[in-house]
Amino acid sequence: MEHLMGLLRVHVNRGVDLAIRDVRSSDPYVVIRMGKQLKTRVVKNCVNPEWNEDLTLSIADPTLPVKLFVYDKDTFSMDDKMGDAEFDIGPFVEALRMRLAGLPSGTIITKVQPSRQNCLSEESSIIWSDGKLIQNLCLRLKNVESGEVELQLEWVNIPGSRGI
Repeated sequence: MEHLMGLLRVHVNRGVDLAIRDVRSSDPYVVIRMGKQLKTRVVKNCVNPEWNEDLTLSIADPTLPVKLFVYDKDTFSMDDKMGDAEFDIGPFVEALRMRLAGLPSGTIITKVQPSRQNCLSEESSIIWSDGKLIQNLCLRLKNVESGEVELQLEWVNIPGSRGI
């Protein structure tokens, strides 16, 4: 725990236009991996699922990418891949280091543009909101015919951690 900087709460909001992997639909769930692996619940028969789940990652090395995988849950065979994406928390961590206390809620700290180095499908703003730093992301899935996953990041400080 001595190398822990803090916790990154990843709110997995929803999937949009995910690929069909069963007869007419899919049973999708999301796996997020950065060191350890966390996953959402399965949403049955849906290609536009709403998970609205918080997954919390322990951050020791903010230079590592966060990897996201979407799968279709199958009962009698291996789960089908429905795409993947990754994102960098570097800009988010840089914003954390700015010591933003006292700024008005809703202040945009920085904007991250879609590029070949990330899976963003649209511009993503890092915002100071009600004393917290948040970032909304819409990730375009790779290695699949269609699909996006919407997330929100929020930093959680831990008493006794080395912090940012």
